[in-house]
Amino acid sequence: MGKELTDFLRSRKKMNLCMVTVNILVFVIMEALGDTTSVRFMVDHGAVYPPAVLENGEYYRLFTAMFLHFGFEHLAYNMLLLLFAGDMLERQAGAVRYLIIYLGGGMAGSLLSYGISLFRREAVVSAGASGAIFAVVGALLCIVWKCKGNVPGVNGRGLIAMAVLNVLQAFMNQGVDNAAHLGGALGGFLLALILFHPRRTEEPVRWEKEKNDPQQDELR
Repeated sequence: MGKELTDFLRSRKKMNLCMVTVNILVFVIMEALGDTTSVRFMVDHGAVYPPAVLENGEYYRLFTAMFLHFGFEHLAYNMLLLLFAGDMLERQAGAVRYLIIYLGGGMAGSLLSYGISLFRREAVVSAGASGAIFAVVGALLCIVWKCKGNVPGVNGRGLIAMAVLNVLQAFMNQGVDNAAHLGGALGGFLLALILFHPRRTEEPVRWEKEKNDPQQDELR
């Protein structure tokens, strides 16, 4: 069992695994300090709370909230999704672009959620990595679109189905921050549109050439 887990972790992309690890470590520390299912406790430790952001200028909450989770179930669901979707994005876009999309898209999710709360005059407390995860999914959809569906290891229809199922689940459950999901997905798509440029070849590359030619096409 230990060897299987080690092999599984070694097969993961490093930057994505780092983000998963950071989220888990933050959750463990938060659980040691108090109750992550308590709204008051989460506000005191960096969740987005519009009055605190607007009146006290605590804009850091738009960032810190991305690494906070309301209980173990919230964390486990998000990290399971990130573990696989994040690996796909890092494999296609590379570690640096992945990190920019993850953090930038997550901030876009926080900003849209915050903006809608202000518009509705609601003092809603929000936290979680789902905005950043939807940014990863949005970026993958953009890459599939840019590559005309020809992306090894990434199924465009599967991504769309996953996104739709998550949105439907969100609308069926109260307390889910749909604005953060939408903001993250749009942010991730736009960032991938800017950052990701698939390589092109003048002619198809044959298998015999691929084995010896270091200049063969490869999406990074």
